[in-house]
Amino acid sequence: MASSDNDDQGYSDFDEEEDPIELESDDDMAVLLAARRQKYKVLTEGAVRALQDDCIAGVADLIQVPPAIAAIVLRHCHWSTLVVQDKWFSDEQGLRAAVGLLPPSDGDAVAEPKRKRKDKKLTCDLCFDNHPPGQMRSTGCGHLYCRVCWRGYVRAAVEDGARCLSLRCPDPSCSAAVLRDLVDDVADEEDKQRYAGFALRSYVEESKTMRWCPAPGCGLAMEYLDGETLSEQLDVVCDCGHGFCIVCAEESHRPVPCRTVRDWAAKNSSESESTNWVMANTKLCPKCRRPIEKNTGCNHMTCRDPCRHEFCWICLADYRVGHTCNRYEVDEIDARQAYARASLDRYMHYYERWVAHEHSRVRASEDMFELESAREGYLEGAAADEAQRQLGFLIDAYRQILEGRRMLRWTYAYGYFADRDKLNLLECLQGEAEDSLERLHKMAEAERTADENYYAADGGVSSYFDRLAKLTKQTHDYFESMAEAFQTDLD
Repeated sequence: MASSDNDDQGYSDFDEEEDPIELESDDDMAVLLAARRQKYKVLTEGAVRALQDDCIAGVADLIQVPPAIAAIVLRHCHWSTLVVQDKWFSDEQGLRAAVGLLPPSDGDAVAEPKRKRKDKKLTCDLCFDNHPPGQMRSTGCGHLYCRVCWRGYVRAAVEDGARCLSLRCPDPSCSAAVLRDLVDDVADEEDKQRYAGFALRSYVEESKTMRWCPAPGCGLAMEYLDGETLSEQLDVVCDCGHGFCIVCAEESHRPVPCRTVRDWAAKNSSESESTNWVMANTKLCPKCRRPIEKNTGCNHMTCRDPCRHEFCWICLADYRVGHTCNRYEVDEIDARQAYARASLDRYMHYYERWVAHEHSRVRASEDMFELESAREGYLEGAAADEAQRQLGFLIDAYRQILEGRRMLRWTYAYGYFADRDKLNLLECLQGEAEDSLERLHKMAEAERTADENYYAADGGVSSYFDRLAKLTKQTHDYFESMAEAFQTDLD
């Protein structure tokens, strides 16, 4: 990049008399972002399994039952020890019936038949072959099946997915539960591992404080540490690098609510199938321009409060005055075509900006990867330490750029569904944050492509990084202010 007097123009607008921001570390922005991690931690499968085993052992000791029974009771109660305690001691028989447990005196989960004669064989109720008593198994209910039939029964259940955790006796009239002990006794190694995997996943999936990372191939989980339930929307970052919302498990979408992500995904899906979906299923109120979906048969539409405008769904005319929809009129067709174009244009306005910020975020992510790779190649020494410090400022800037691009991206999805009276505030917040972010991104990119004379025109290297740190902090403050406004839904 050739040097000039205007290299820094457009993204350095600070008064020269102001003192530069003093950062206590090279990764001050990393500290700001890592503060959110105090509310959650990353768990490996081994750590999740240890928590699950401790939970099962605690309940087994509490209600005085074997661990296999404690596990099935916990699954029924969504792995809540408090719920188990309440239901077991208030209505033990009702809870046993609900999960398929037999009364304590009726048998255990891997019952073998009593042997009166060693040479007497028993008949399997599935294959009807005769087998030695040692080859027969029961859930404790008295229905006997051979190990081969049990193995096939368990395999079919495991292939059906997580429903194998609620497996019952093969006899259609019997509701006795098939517990983990019996599965481990009769299943082959592959099916035992798959069953164990479903059991482990259920511990997280039914938990009120944990979520599996949704990234393909990742087996890590997130545990929420700031309460007994997920009481707040929180973006988390897994050790695999994937960021997502711990509440809805969708990609990180701070500052907008989870419902915006769901609605936007549905809207994008419908638009990708057919751009005519707007015209066929939704229309804008002719008065307030809110999108409306027709969900009843009547064509007399009334917009929601506070608009309350009444219009005809077919021709969009005011319903309180005379109108006819049965005549073929060129003006009417032109109006409908113009309306359809306007609806699509409105959608594309928000969609294009949603996509543009994602493209910029991806490019910035690639640049940051190059910076972090370069950081690992520095040698020791005073010069290297200074270079590391400066590179830390630049990486801080890129962290803020990535966060800002993602946040701005979702504000455009929010804008598409926002009420008209919130658009002015939204656009003001977007404008301030976007202007600061663009200046920061331009400044960071210019440094990466500059030649040796880049800093000479404006105070040298030290001055550049002071201004970069200041702009990074300013941009962070803009986005935090915007996030605070979204906490009240821009009210």
